[in-house]
Amino acid sequence: MAIQTVNPATGKIVKTFEEYSSQQISIIIDDVHESFLLWKTISFEERGALMANAAVLLREKKFKYAELLTQEMGKPISQAYAEIEKCAWVCEYYAEHASRILSEEIIETDALQSSVRFDPLGIVLAIMPWNFPFWQVFRFAAPTLMAGNAGLLKHASNVPSCALAIENIFQEAGFPKNIFRTLLMNSSRVEEIIANTKIRAVTLTGSEPAGKKVAEACGKALKKSVMELGGSDPFIVLDDANIDCAVHTAVTARNMNNGQSCIAAKRVIVTEKVYGEFKNKFIELMRNVKVGDPTNTGTEVGPIAREDLLNELEAQIQRSVQKGAIVLCGGKRINREGYFLEPTILSNVLPGMPAYEEELFGPVASLIKAKGKNDALRIANDSRFGLGASLWTHDVECAKELANVLECGSVFINGMVKSDPRLPFGGIKNSGYGRELSHYGIKEFMNIKTVWIK
Repeated sequence: MAIQTVNPATGKIVKTFEEYSSQQISIIIDDVHESFLLWKTISFEERGALMANAAVLLREKKFKYAELLTQEMGKPISQAYAEIEKCAWVCEYYAEHASRILSEEIIETDALQSSVRFDPLGIVLAIMPWNFPFWQVFRFAAPTLMAGNAGLLKHASNVPSCALAIENIFQEAGFPKNIFRTLLMNSSRVEEIIANTKIRAVTLTGSEPAGKKVAEACGKALKKSVMELGGSDPFIVLDDANIDCAVHTAVTARNMNNGQSCIAAKRVIVTEKVYGEFKNKFIELMRNVKVGDPTNTGTEVGPIAREDLLNELEAQIQRSVQKGAIVLCGGKRINREGYFLEPTILSNVLPGMPAYEEELFGPVASLIKAKGKNDALRIANDSRFGLGASLWTHDVECAKELANVLECGSVFINGMVKSDPRLPFGGIKNSGYGRELSHYGIKEFMNIKTVWIK
């Protein structure tokens, strides 16, 4: 079965790839396992030198890689440059810190000596999405390889060139040929890969349905998994917030990556005292967002990554409007080639509407009025998702108290939710489980081993 790259800015097929056969995949898994057996004995210093090489390569070829991901999924080119830079950063972070993070811990007990070791597990299968085709992979791959594990990538089928480019980066950086490999295959075959005894753990970033299927397969095979799934992040604006700053950030946070980010500000919850002012400024800025060719540096919003995703997003808007939501701006497909949608704000968004209950993966904001601070908190937590939250107020002590009860994996006070190699990233509820990044992420796929000596 063929795997195709379609440029979402034009709707035209760019390249076609042949899917790997079961025999090819089996051979690759065997090769990766053999490579792991040697790799796990390599020192942190040697691994770190190779990871630093990967960072250098990413920066040297930043423009090439950015153009590739823009062509495959439509990210505005200026944001694509930033994505490649961030990948280099995560490589450098783990090259520098992995040895310290995973050093043996001495613990005082009744033993002569007792300690905890962190030993690699083996092959970690990564099932990755298309929306950040380089960053999502590197935030898994850098800690995984530095920990002494091997990486196997099943990337989204619409970004095969990115997947192969990443495999090549590690090889060009000097890593063993088979310590990180890409599998060109469709999602229907993932369960058979998970069942392979040489696969020791699985990490997935993607949708709720995909997460449930993979988690079920991991459960059957008794394999550790980390899930980073969807989000419907609240962007909470209280009475005393800096409205101008909050509005500008909300526009950026909602439209970043063409609105196709799990941590985008999807539900904008504003207290009634400042709702009118915020709404008027929000509409004005959203109407002036520059939509267009993602290869132009001035473009702020490019196309939706696939036509089926655009159709689904339009349907969510229409069903919300049928239930009483009001379109304040946008709401329509743009009449041009490719898969473009106008930046959109929906108001009068209530429970039972897709705009309230579901994740809208595109430049569509749900603007919700709250009676006050407590009501805003109630609305924010009234979601099956729990990934990130942004909270705007001058009262930092109040914000800290609210952060304690917000049901999510991260709270950003007076700032946009983002990922950072130094901080753990992940969610709760239907947004998944486990953590990526920081010292928490690198330990997810380790054998945390107790050693006791009398």
